[in-house]
Amino acid sequence: MTDRKDHISRRAFMDELQRYRKGSVTRRHFLGVTGLGAAAAALGAAMPILRPRPALAQSIGDRVVLATWPNYHDPANFEAFTAATGAAVDVNVFGSNEEMLAKLQAGGSGWDVFVPTNYTITTYVSEDLIEPLDLALIPSYDPAAFDPRFAGPGTVDGRTYAVSKNWGTTGFAVNTSQLGGAPVPTTWKEFWDMTRDSFSGRTMVHDYQLTTIGNALKYFGYSFNSVDPKELADAEKLLIDAKPHLFAISSDYQPAMRSGDAWMTICWTGDGKQMNRDMPEIAYVLGKEGGELWSDFYAVPKGAPHREAGYALINFLLTPEVNAREALFHGYPTADSRVNALLPPEVLNDPILYPAAELLDALEFGAAVTLTDPNRAELMARFKAA
Repeated sequence: MTDRKDHISRRAFMDELQRYRKGSVTRRHFLGVTGLGAAAAALGAAMPILRPRPALAQSIGDRVVLATWPNYHDPANFEAFTAATGAAVDVNVFGSNEEMLAKLQAGGSGWDVFVPTNYTITTYVSEDLIEPLDLALIPSYDPAAFDPRFAGPGTVDGRTYAVSKNWGTTGFAVNTSQLGGAPVPTTWKEFWDMTRDSFSGRTMVHDYQLTTIGNALKYFGYSFNSVDPKELADAEKLLIDAKPHLFAISSDYQPAMRSGDAWMTICWTGDGKQMNRDMPEIAYVLGKEGGELWSDFYAVPKGAPHREAGYALINFLLTPEVNAREALFHGYPTADSRVNALLPPEVLNDPILYPAAELLDALEFGAAVTLTDPNRAELMARFKAA
């Protein structure tokens, strides 16, 4: 823990953010009171490319394009980056690693930075779609500060292609006010059985084959990563049977859960935390049978049009003070010990963000084969078309 006097509590930070969004305070006030302005200034002093001066826009350009996941960044940090550099951040949101891969394979993505998941990085490297990172341009990244369990997949054959952003789990969120007094479900079997019964028409699953197929496999006790034809056939039968009972297939499920249109959804850590923070009746559950443990990364695609700006953005977001504010905003844990030292105890002790060891032990990291296995891809296509 830290006794830094410039630390601002999560509640105070969120209050100031709301005031800024409503136009009640100026950008100068917001950056000053939250410490983001100081973080940008400190980073600019440490890295001349980020010093806020008129000539800066000519050195890294006036924009940087980031491809990332829903609800995964604090917009105020992008504002601070633009204030420090003159480069605006354009955000492209994706719902699956398959979408990201297809976009890069097609060429001309226009991205400068993107956020792949651990199991995909070897495929990007083998297809020559990302560049080995020039770590001299990311002085905020200190490999010694990161938990190798989550940061390790960014290094392939001794070269670093991606640096750790966040890690988390994949479980499900359930609106407990709709349970009618029944106990909160704790297993994937209950998730799929409720979907086809009491929660019919109110459940969402990801538009993402790894998690949707993986958690259907868990219903039968199979590996989350299975590519066994017989086991995939069992998962497909379950998915096709559940399809008429679904509210939607989407990786952007927060709006429907918050409005009450959906009552249950496959869910990532941060989304679960964000919803539970605002609506305590929405619980986040890790199925006892297991599921997914994952880590996400920042990477630079080959031919990035604003390469220097991309590196500057990664460096800014990995600055511990900035990254701590990211974590407070989006609710995903970080593998950086420097960031954890800046977070309040209630965050580090939160069971959604840092589950009990027995629940974590049952989880699996996604396997590279699941990204390219044609049987899983075809299964997902049939499910969506059914």
